[in-house]
Amino acid sequence: MSFLDNLENNLKSLESQDEGKESAERQRKDRDRDRAGARAIAPFAEELKKGPYTEELLKQAARIGFSLRTKVHVAWLGSTLRLEARDRRLELRPTPSGVVAVEIDQNQETRSEPVDLKGNPEALLRRWLATAA
Repeated sequence: MSFLDNLENNLKSLESQDEGKESAERQRKDRDRDRAGARAIAPFAEELKKGPYTEELLKQAARIGFSLRTKVHVAWLGSTLRLEARDRRLELRPTPSGVVAVEIDQNQETRSEPVDLKGNPEALLRRWLATAA
């Protein structure tokens, strides 16, 4: 191997090490940002998962859906609670400032509003299910 080939290989090796360090630093910052976001929503996510509001919401969804002859499917996606009826969805998403209800119709967000976890979910469900029926 000639001197120039050896020099070129050394330069390529140094460049790839620098790129690797930058990539690792970027990944670390992304992980830190994700952790901070998870810590910020944690109290609201916990309240949504284990609180009385969600229990009442699920009872009301079954009752109102039955009266409208509409099956309401329930799924947890991470910390998000998703309700589906026909081609419409209602997602309750925890954010750093509270829980937000997002109505989705045919994969388009049509409405978003904050949720009071101390209140009654019936009005929210009736409005959502009335448009789904």
